[in-house]
This record gives sequence, structure tokens and C-alpha cells, in this order.
Amino acid sequence: MWDLLLLRSVFTVICIVIGWHFHPFGLTQITGALFGLAFAIAIILSEIRLRKISLRRLIGAAVGSILGILAALLVHLVVDRTSLPAESKSFVGIALVLVLAYVGMLVGANKGDMLNLAAFGGVFGSERAGRRFSKIVDTSVIIDGRIADVCEASFLEGTVILPRFVLHELQMVADSADPLKRQRGRRGLEVLERIRQISSIDIEVAEEDFPDVPDVDLKLIELARRYDAKIVTNDFNLNKVASLQGIEVLNVNQLANALKPVVLPGEGMRVFILREGKEPNQGVAYLDDGTMVVVDGARRMINKTIDISVTSVHQTSAGKMIFGRYDERAEATARAEANHRNDRPENHANDRELPPRPIHPETSRR
Repeated sequence: MWDLLLLRSVFTVICIVIGWHFHPFGLTQITGALFGLAFAIAIILSEIRLRKISLRRLIGAAVGSILGILAALLVHLVVDRTSLPAESKSFVGIALVLVLAYVGMLVGANKGDMLNLAAFGGVFGSERAGRRFSKIVDTSVIIDGRIADVCEASFLEGTVILPRFVLHELQMVADSADPLKRQRGRRGLEVLERIRQISSIDIEVAEEDFPDVPDVDLKLIELARRYDAKIVTNDFNLNKVASLQGIEVLNVNQLANALKPVVLPGEGMRVFILREGKEPNQGVAYLDDGTMVVVDGARRMINKTIDISVTSVHQTSAGKMIFGRYDERAEATARAEANHRNDRPENHANDRELPPRPIHPETSRR
């Protein structure tokens, strides 16, 4: 970082000295120095922007600008043979070079993402391999907040790409009139700040937008295809649509389900029955992580904590469901045994009758 700042400072000083010494275009020495400073700032800003552009887009922009300049020269050869005045010919030639070079650069940069650099025999293979480590985050996973914990645990590496339209949507949620939405939006901004402070994560803001695509999910898919990146989300629908289009998806819900404790059929659990189920004589409970537990025979045990036996476990991308059975007779037997242990004779040893108190002899004489 300091080396880069030193090089930019030296470049700026050189431009200022050149402008002050030569003062071109009839400028004075002071205005020439200011012109050199402005020129250096423009070059440095262009360099900062070019550093963030992928190699494919740079190649596309260079090829497009070269083709535009060649087309301008060919057209200028035709214009030069006309009877136009010399001043008009010079103007048309310069205008053609500027316009066609500009158009060629923009079109080439836009189409450069379609280049397959792997076809060049691995010469540019590092660029494509590096892009595979890029992750694009959507609004839902930012508001969820668990992505920051995953990054802090070093389970997510590479470059985290934050699309500009996602940042705009998050800002709109944070500025919403609804207090709940406003709180969620501010939570998302705090999560981004946590991720930005992680040294192993490099956040890159993607300026690309797709005006012809109205849906944000489809924009994320197009951006992932352009950057050859993966999408990090917890949206079930986005997960399915992206997978159907060949985009790799990292679902935070799937990661959380994979890290949940494994429950095997036949094991016992102690749950709190919260409500009745859809089927007759069913009760529904929830674990601390939100996993639903459907218990057969527990409809009459609502608002009670009971012991159940796990019968089966169903794992899906949307979550996990546990099915169990409540044996009321076994529960009654266990409760009766517990009461019997509490009523054993030794527990009532202090309740035995005491012998009658003897009468004092002097009292009997009276």
C-alpha cells in the first residue's frame, strides 16, 4: 500500500514539473503546473478503476479500441480523397478516431466477458481460476447475518462481490418507514461492516446493472454468469432457479442443517409440545435451532414437556423435520415408579407414634 502511494506521488510530482517547465498550449508556468496536476489525477483515477476490471474485460476493451481506430483510419482514407477543405478533413479524421475508438472500447469491454481464456492454452488460466473463488451475496443472506460468522470462521474465502443494485436495495430497506424493515436493513449494513473488517475477505462492489432484467434474482444470476462466480444466499427459490441455469449456489441454510446434531431413529428426546399437528392425535414441538418435531400421540400433552422416541428424520434443502412417538403408558409407568420411590417407608420414619408419657408418682397421689 505504501509503495503504491509512493509511486503515485512520484508520478504526480513528475507531471507537475513537466507542466511547469514546458507550459504547453501557451500556458504560463503556474497554469502549466496545474495542468500537470490535473493530468496526473486523471491518470491515477483511471488506474484505480482499471485495477478493478477483470482481465477479460481489459482484453475486450483493448481489442475493441484497436478495431475502432483501424476503422477510423480506413474511413479517413476515403474522406481524404474528397474535395473538403483541409480543416474539415482534419476535424473529421480526429472525430472518427475518437468516436470509433470510444465505441469500440465500450463494446469490447461489454463483450469481453464472453471470452474463454482457457482456450489460450492456460496462458490466462489464473484469471478464470481466481474468479471461481468469487462469491456474490444477495440481500437476504446479508440481512440474515450468519454470513459474517461464516467469514470470521474462515469457511468463506476469496472475493466477496457486492452488487450495486443489492446495496441500493439494502439501503432502501434501511430507510423504510416500517420499523421492522428499517431494523433489518440496518442490521444488514452492520453485517457488511463486520465483513469489511475481516482481513481474509476482499469486498468488491460490482457496478454492473441489467436494466432489461426487472427481477433482482435474475440480475444476480446474470452477474454470476458474467463473473463466473457463486451465489451465496438463503433464498430457496433463488437456489432452485440458479441451480437450473447451471450457477453454483452456496446456501447458508444447507450449511446450518449440515452442522446440526445428528438424531438417529430410536433415540430419546425431551421436547415441549407447543401446538397440535395436522393429523389426529399429533403434537408439534420445536428445537432450539427451529427444527420442527412432529410427535404422534401427543395431542393431549400440549404445553407440557415430555420424553419421546425418534422414529425418523427427514433432511431437505429447506430444513430438517424429526418425527417421534410418545408412549403414554411408559410415561405413566415411569411416573408411578418415581412416586413409589418417594413414598418408601424410610421417608416416613419420623411419623411413627411415640409411647405414652408416664405419669409422675406425686401427681398420682393427689
